Amino acid sequence: MKYPLFLIALLACGNEPVQVTQSSYSKNAMEYIDFYTLKAKTIDGEEFPFKQLKGKRVLIVNVASKCGFTRQYQQLQKLHEQYGGDGFVILGFPSNDFGFQEPGSAAEIKSFCSNNYGVTFQMMAKVKTSKTRGHEVYQWLCNKSQNGLVDTKVSWNFNKFLVDENGKWFAHYHSRTSPLSSEITNFVIGNKQL
Repeated sequence: MKYPLFLIALLACGNEPVQVTQSSYSKNAMEYIDFYTLKAKTIDGEEFPFKQLKGKRVLIVNVASKCGFTRQYQQLQKLHEQYGGDGFVILGFPSNDFGFQEPGSAAEIKSFCSNNYGVTFQMMAKVKTSKTRGHEVYQWLCNKSQNGLVDTKVSWNFNKFLVDENGKWFAHYHSRTSPLSSEITNFVIGNKQL
């Protein structure tokens, strides 16, 4: 039976957050991949080593220009303007994985974000978000064997992952969670008692 794309998207965007505490880490966490050894390309094609994120809280979000959640760019930009800087960074990873809603080139994506939402937070090159064949950042985010904490998956565009200032996986929120929600802003400002 075929289902309409909007229904598939609605089912994929459950709002059940995955959140864990530092005590959930395995005692053998040293065997897992260090977040700070990862790297990615920026939307301008420059290498972005994650070691420069040490000491910062990070929000990683897969974005798309033609999605029902695209308006979250505005909220992401507001979050960046309010809290971005030395202690907090947003990394936006364009992806065409869901509904083919990010078909554009890097230049087209960059222009769309700038012209429509005034995006100044760090945009990255387009990636695949699959936990098995996706970019190394998304493999780390989605696999306990790499992050030392939890297995999860990206369910649709605008899923949000939080990584703490020590490079530890902290939480995963689905598309419906606003970037300005208390769950995310409490994390950004350092209130870990969510």
